[in-house]
Amino acid sequence: MLSLGYDVGSSSIKASIIDIETGKHVAGDHLPKEEMNISSPHTGFAEQDPEMWWHYVKEVTKKILRDHRIDGREIKCIGISYQMHGLVLVDKFHNVLRPSIIWCDSRSVHIGTDAFHKLGKEYCLEHFLNSPGSFTASTLKWVKENEPAIFRQAYKMMLPGEFIAMKLTDDIVTTISGLSEGIFWDFKDNSISDHIMSHYGLKKELLPKVRPTFSIQGSLTSPAAQELGLKEGTPVSYRAGDQPNNAFSLNVLEPGEVAATAGTSGVVYGIIDQAHFDPQSRVNVFAHVNQTRETTRMGALLCINGTGILFSWLRKLINRSLSYEEMNHAASTIPMGSDGLSVLPFGNGAERVLNNLNIGCHFLGLDFNRHTSAHIFRAAQEGIAFSFKYGIDIMKEMGLEVTVIRAGNTNMFLSPVFSHTLSDITGASIELYETDGAQGAARGAAVGAGYYRSVKDAFLSLKKMGEIKPQKETSDPHLFAYRAWLTKLNLFMNACSEIPSCVI
Repeated sequence: MLSLGYDVGSSSIKASIIDIETGKHVAGDHLPKEEMNISSPHTGFAEQDPEMWWHYVKEVTKKILRDHRIDGREIKCIGISYQMHGLVLVDKFHNVLRPSIIWCDSRSVHIGTDAFHKLGKEYCLEHFLNSPGSFTASTLKWVKENEPAIFRQAYKMMLPGEFIAMKLTDDIVTTISGLSEGIFWDFKDNSISDHIMSHYGLKKELLPKVRPTFSIQGSLTSPAAQELGLKEGTPVSYRAGDQPNNAFSLNVLEPGEVAATAGTSGVVYGIIDQAHFDPQSRVNVFAHVNQTRETTRMGALLCINGTGILFSWLRKLINRSLSYEEMNHAASTIPMGSDGLSVLPFGNGAERVLNNLNIGCHFLGLDFNRHTSAHIFRAAQEGIAFSFKYGIDIMKEMGLEVTVIRAGNTNMFLSPVFSHTLSDITGASIELYETDGAQGAARGAAVGAGYYRSVKDAFLSLKKMGEIKPQKETSDPHLFAYRAWLTKLNLFMNACSEIPSCVI
């Protein structure tokens, strides 16, 4: 028996198949091989075509079935992980009305900020555990204000994973975790928030029906089954945002456990058992995949928008023929501190961790006579690690102790410079596992379809691939470089806060 998982990212669509009985990874791939296009028609805008996601879901499914000679009828369940916070609008015929406004879009920050003040800071943090910010509720309000003709046609709003599930099953449903990431969920009242819907002038009918994260959320339709090469009636039995799902894929389910990822964006995600929040709302708190009415399991999420996308941008800018492995090697030839070159890696929209400042990415201390592309690669990786440290220190103020970080053996964690820098400056060991979001979604589907007796049973085969521990001989130089970087960041933030274009 096999389980299929999808990870609908902003860079690519990943698919993985696991053997349910052994828990072993059977097949996996991603498409396209180059990053998917993100359209930015105006400064601060970020959009993608949802039909593009569906196209690559179909193509990658057919590819792994063909390449690994798997009979699609062996797939017993399907799970979906997806890029969080995106907005997809469809009409009553399930036609997409406009491009999806995705996670790194900052056009609605001012709407969320206004709601934060008018509803009240104390109210928002106690009920939503977050400021409304530029999350999905605020984005939907932006469409209502700026594209009224489109809004009038809207039958349902969805997150990206819900759109893919709709294409698979023709059903439109969501989860409490999904509603919480959109700031539609009231944790104090344990229901959809009447206050946010009323304040934004939105009707509850726009929201999908609510289903448990681990449950049968629909079945594969005949047309979808034919297009993918799967069996009609196959259940879709798990759905979660990419960061809760990434934590789930690393078996991060209990208080004090922490997961990290460093793909297009960078995330640290820790589990807490109380409804704590950051008073400045720089760290977000959402319902985790195993949150129930009886057991509180919240995910404290720190997001840095500009991480892997910076390294991808550098590759395209400097030499597209370079592999990331070659870039990592070049970075390793440069001493810690990058000979005085610092990078503030915040060039992918407004950064919540910086109080919603949109300061852009900056290279500070660049010397034309000394610095090479290798220096730039190292300074970029150090800057990304330093941004993680900056956010983790905020999470510590919320009571989350970070002693061990679990991560997939992929993306930026393949770089020794990044991994060792992060370990040294945080004092945390980093455990690396051979898993990814698509595999996590496949395991979640098997739980939701009842093939595993418990969530823990889904991870009996998960093995640690490596561990990086902080080293005394390198931690001091790394911390010295971090403090120099932090001084530059603080100076720049103070200056930027006085420039209207920086303040979203």
